[in-house]
Amino acid sequence: MLSVLTIAVFAGLLIYAACFDVARMIIPNWVSIALAVSFPLFALMQGVEPFIVGLHLLVGAGVLVVGFFLFHGNIIGGGDAKLLAATATWAGVAGFAPLFFWMAISGGVLALVLMTARKWAPYAEGAPGFVNKLLIRGGGIPYGVAIMCGGLMSIPALPFVLGR
Repeated sequence: MLSVLTIAVFAGLLIYAACFDVARMIIPNWVSIALAVSFPLFALMQGVEPFIVGLHLLVGAGVLVVGFFLFHGNIIGGGDAKLLAATATWAGVAGFAPLFFWMAISGGVLALVLMTARKWAPYAEGAPGFVNKLLIRGGGIPYGVAIMCGGLMSIPALPFVLGR
């Protein structure tokens, strides 16, 4: 039962971050903090070895360092870097490849869809304000959606699911 709650917390926080990113083009810091802090708590409560928890934290820290440099180079947003690091903490070594593979695929599809929409429908009459904000040419891409997709696709590799 605790495994189901754990996965629900992980998925729920990722979905919330993605929706917030689509609506406002920012990801609240508390979501990334909640993801990063909840992983060791849930993992240890479910009997995951402290060494494995440490490896997951090390993966997250490494991704945060790389994300810092990508943010500094104006390649990704700060919220995206923090959310990605927190998600990588959950994915760990076993889920690292699925996380990044599905994040890259879904991010590419998202970018293509937005570029096409921005070209052919630059303004959506009667649509909510955030839709028109997404349709502005040269606007950003809510990459929290891609991080969410990668995170959800990496769920089978989580230590709670693998029984580690």
